[in-house]
Amino acid sequence: MNYSNYKISIYRSVTIALLFSLVGLSNFSCKKIEDVQSTRLATEESNWKTLEDARANLLSVYGLMRSATVSDNTHWLMGDLRQGDFQITNRADLKAIVTGQLNAQYPVINRITNWRRFYAVVNAASLFIERSKQILPLDSRYTQINNNVDIAQARILRAFAYFYMVRIWGDVPLLTSSHDGDFIKLPRTSKDKVLQFATAELLAAAQVVPFKYGGDDPILPGLYYGSGWASWNGNIFTRLSAYIILAHIAAWQGNYLDAATYSKFVLDNYTKSNGSGSNGIVYLDMDALTENLNYYSPFAFKRATVLVGFPFEAGNGLSTANGHIEQLTLASPFIPKAQPEMFVPKDSILKIFTDPGDLRFSINPTTGLYRTNYFYNFTSEQPIFNKIKVIYTAQTSGNLTLFSSTMLFSRIEEITLLRAEACAVLGQRDEAIAALNKAANLRGPITYDPASGKDLIDAIFEERRRELMGEGWRWYDIVRYNRLKNSAGTFIRKNGTPLTFRQFENAGGIYWPVSQDVINANPSVTQNPYWQ
Repeated sequence: MNYSNYKISIYRSVTIALLFSLVGLSNFSCKKIEDVQSTRLATEESNWKTLEDARANLLSVYGLMRSATVSDNTHWLMGDLRQGDFQITNRADLKAIVTGQLNAQYPVINRITNWRRFYAVVNAASLFIERSKQILPLDSRYTQINNNVDIAQARILRAFAYFYMVRIWGDVPLLTSSHDGDFIKLPRTSKDKVLQFATAELLAAAQVVPFKYGGDDPILPGLYYGSGWASWNGNIFTRLSAYIILAHIAAWQGNYLDAATYSKFVLDNYTKSNGSGSNGIVYLDMDALTENLNYYSPFAFKRATVLVGFPFEAGNGLSTANGHIEQLTLASPFIPKAQPEMFVPKDSILKIFTDPGDLRFSINPTTGLYRTNYFYNFTSEQPIFNKIKVIYTAQTSGNLTLFSSTMLFSRIEEITLLRAEACAVLGQRDEAIAALNKAANLRGPITYDPASGKDLIDAIFEERRRELMGEGWRWYDIVRYNRLKNSAGTFIRKNGTPLTFRQFENAGGIYWPVSQDVINANPSVTQNPYWQ
């Protein structure tokens, strides 16, 4: 098979996997967990025989994880709406999320609170780990090192799925082997035990996966499944991906010593993922981030700047009408839509972006007009959040409501700010300030001055709020910030009763309720106490 045909085959596999997962999820509301059919995309007689089977089955796990995060816009509804910066125009289901009514009876809320989509990832990854080695004696093209790297990716994907679920629901059932066609009805496992398992998996996998695929990485030199680095960068998980997820697990657990160590590894080694042609990992200036200058944007195309994420590149047939934040935030003149479904109010924008030199939002002293990198038509009632706008073939506007932006979990600026957070908590002020200013200076002459008296932790989380707006981080940052501050003030009221953050968290309020469909299918699963 020549290079061109091989490349087409790879992306056809990704597309097929995504379509299968989306079709399955669209029908889920009327299925119980034990009714879900096999996740295998081929029959036993024809599967696990060739190198092509290995490739297709591994990419199907990526496709399932991509679908789990973006179906019904899960990543943004769960990350950006709870006590977040966005207001809703007219959708009652989204307003319920903003106001914390997470057990409201809306179809979208019921679907996104069902963890079945993530267990499809877990099962498919476990199946790959168990079965892919069967190909080795049957196809000489599939080498031991290839299989080792593939299994390590499946372990990273499974660990990532568990971390994602723990952030959303807390305790979740821990399955470590496949149960194809027979979902074992296990009770919920302690979140600490689940994250311990995920951490161990990631640490083991990180020693196996390369920094880059299809290039000159000494771990896996040469073409990967017949394709070079330009085809794989930003598409599949690398050693940096594993360490980024490890850093976030550690930070979520309050283990900032490990978070600092893992994030330092990423920042010390990210250039090892570059080279072999195509754009590499770099810190992005304003226009590169929001306007895709020189084609570096992590939101458009499959770029190495996507350290952890799932691209939807239009050229590979992956543009979709839903599963992108643009579906919720864009309107005319970017797409043919009268008003966005959610927007950041003007008062909030002015409160969040206070530096007059901030290129994300401020008044341009040359023109006297508001900058439009993050917000368009600020003077209107509903400013359009246009930071992310990848329409169909990576254009910034168009007549179609098809989008191809990446579901982005982490980029170099994000992990730099996480390192700043970890160092600040550990009392390593110089390192924390250096990391904070490294990220902030990309957005204008914005510098944290220790002499200002401003709390360093506050400054870091305020910068995360600005830099990562619309990337699914806000709620999780609110949780980590309040864990650090441990304020005795009222965080929320439940049925008129004021609760501190600690009381709110101890009652399980930081988590989402579990879908009643899950509980009906598995009586050993109990509801999160805050939502009972």
